[in-house]
Amino acid sequence: MSIMDERDERIIDAAMRVFSRYGVKRTTMHDIASEAGIARQTLYNAYSNKDEVLRATIRLFTDRALAGIAAEGAQAAALGDKLDVVFAHMVVWPFELLRASPEADDIISGFNSAGRDEMAACDERFRVAIEKILAPHERQIGAAGLTPRQLSDFVRTTAKAFKYEARNKKHLLQLLDALKVSVLKIAGGG
Repeated sequence: MSIMDERDERIIDAAMRVFSRYGVKRTTMHDIASEAGIARQTLYNAYSNKDEVLRATIRLFTDRALAGIAAEGAQAAALGDKLDVVFAHMVVWPFELLRASPEADDIISGFNSAGRDEMAACDERFRVAIEKILAPHERQIGAAGLTPRQLSDFVRTTAKAFKYEARNKKHLLQLLDALKVSVLKIAGGG
């Protein structure tokens, strides 16, 4: 979970709103400070540049998604239900946020190398969370010629692609359901 203090979380929440409104490229540090209701110098004291804010935004978004997966996943008994929780937080929630943003294309394409590196680190955190869910089914997954790590990487990579390729939410849910059925066939869970 996040180790951000309340001030930093307020700044990053403001950054999420501004990135959504203007896109990553057009957002300025002034925009973020104004949205957070702080002086620009206060923002610069916390984050030296927009790249740092972007990385912190990606981390906080991931922290929140993983916290939701942990909390709701603990309540789910069946593998299919656990996968639904993962998909809701890792794919459906971001999909809905992107679709609600007039700057969705810029948000997707606006990540520079720092943002892409942070996304890769966060993607690995999601893969590990999925692997933990699949671990109890290691024997069945092994019988299919895979390891839980390989299957978790496949699930994460495929589900992430759906977020960008689905025509609408209904289509996204259909794609995720097909992925879940495939995983359940491999893992023997239900």
